[in-house]
Amino acid sequence: MIQRTGRALLYSVQSFVMGLVCMFALPALMLAGVLTLFTAGAFVMPQALRLLGKLTDYERHRAGKLLDLVIPGHGPRAKRLGPLLAEPGTRRDLRWVPVEMFVGTILGIVGLTCVLLPFAALSTTFFWWAYPGNEPATMLVNVPIRSWDTALATGVPTIAIGLLAAWRGAPGLARVSARLSTRMLAPSEKDQLVETLRESRAGAVDAHGAELRRIERDLHDGTQARLVSLAMMVGMAEREKDPEKVAKLLAGAREGAEDAMTELRGVLRTMYPPILADRGLDGALAAVAARCPVPVELTVGELEKVAAPVESAVYFVITEALTNVAKHSGATGAQVTVTRHVDVLLAEVVDDGEGGVDETRGTGVGGMRRRLAALDGTLKVDSPAGGPTRISLEVPCGS
Repeated sequence: MIQRTGRALLYSVQSFVMGLVCMFALPALMLAGVLTLFTAGAFVMPQALRLLGKLTDYERHRAGKLLDLVIPGHGPRAKRLGPLLAEPGTRRDLRWVPVEMFVGTILGIVGLTCVLLPFAALSTTFFWWAYPGNEPATMLVNVPIRSWDTALATGVPTIAIGLLAAWRGAPGLARVSARLSTRMLAPSEKDQLVETLRESRAGAVDAHGAELRRIERDLHDGTQARLVSLAMMVGMAEREKDPEKVAKLLAGAREGAEDAMTELRGVLRTMYPPILADRGLDGALAAVAARCPVPVELTVGELEKVAAPVESAVYFVITEALTNVAKHSGATGAQVTVTRHVDVLLAEVVDDGEGGVDETRGTGVGGMRRRLAALDGTLKVDSPAGGPTRISLEVPCGS
């Protein structure tokens, strides 16, 4: 009860403060809107909307924490005023301000009253005799208290009502306020789908761009250098008069051509490993598991026919995960499980290492997410300090 009431008290105070903030925010936004008729408004209004976005992001976090929900945020905001006003999230933020100004303030005050009522009843019941002034203390229906009998007769039920209000009323009002904010600020299913598609496409573009840069770097640093050297050897052979030197130059050119072909095959192999075409996903993963320095227990269920892009993405993600296991985890063993449930391919990589995976420190998790997001897939990482680390992925694979 104490914890529930404490959370309700904190939320009510925050709601009251948020309502007061909105009382100032609403006229400020209206003024910024008027200024859009002039040159200054084009600079003021976007900044005002971004500040409002920070306020509503905090409100989403606050309401979600009380309701044990994750309320999706606004996402990246446009920089120019026109696109910013056209975003559904901006319109939700603007609608929320006047509602929070009235409802948030009222619910905050009522919630505070529910929490403070039992304390007021207790103080009046036991300290009625110290009430300042000539007028007697009162409770309930303004019954004057001039004796202990009256104090107890009116105080006990008032205290009971106050405790009930603090126990049930305050948390209930806090949840009503949080649900209202959630309803006002949470994106609709359509908006969430649009945002998911936008992130998926952005991830696909980023992954594609990164892949192109990697291929360009590999070709430039390896294959191109070999071909330049090969061309120079052939040119020198054309100008050389000594047959023995010509033979040596041509032999070197042949070796260079073979090396260039080997490197080119390596680049092509990273685009779509031939082992996938030869052995399928289960055989390719078996080869990866066999090469891993850490012992790997591989379990692959009946996968049926899986599209090549899905096979390739899952192969590279699991390969990257096992590489991280070998390099960073300190694990003595790992398990890889790949199954299919209807039209979803499920995979899991678990190791008994140290855990504590930090996605911001170059572990490659971001690249895994982007690779899967391009196929509407998801990746989850559960890696508490001390281990174990569990990486789970889901990818649609409908035929």
